[in-house]
Amino acid sequence: IISSNVPEKFSLGQNYPNPFNPATNIEFSIFHSELTKLVVYDALGREIVTLVNSELKPGIYKAEWDASKYNSGVYFYKLSSGGFTETKKMILVK
Repeated sequence: IISSNVPEKFSLGQNYPNPFNPATNIEFSIFHSELTKLVVYDALGREIVTLVNSELKPGIYKAEWDASKYNSGVYFYKLSSGGFTETKKMILVK
């Protein structure tokens, strides 16, 4: 957790750095205590890794993905928490 200040809404930030090699950070905000999932998918929509799968309290969080064992390419990450869902694109360049 980065901050326990209660955000005004759920949000999913763009990963940074992007493009990245081999690791990237993803920031997101949780508005209510909810079961929260942050999942990375490949360009074909296959689930690659689950970064977060737990009940989180309101706050601002950061998750790191170490993609050193994955191939270069486009990946997607999706945050689901309560009724909120958002997906963003990121690029791994080796």
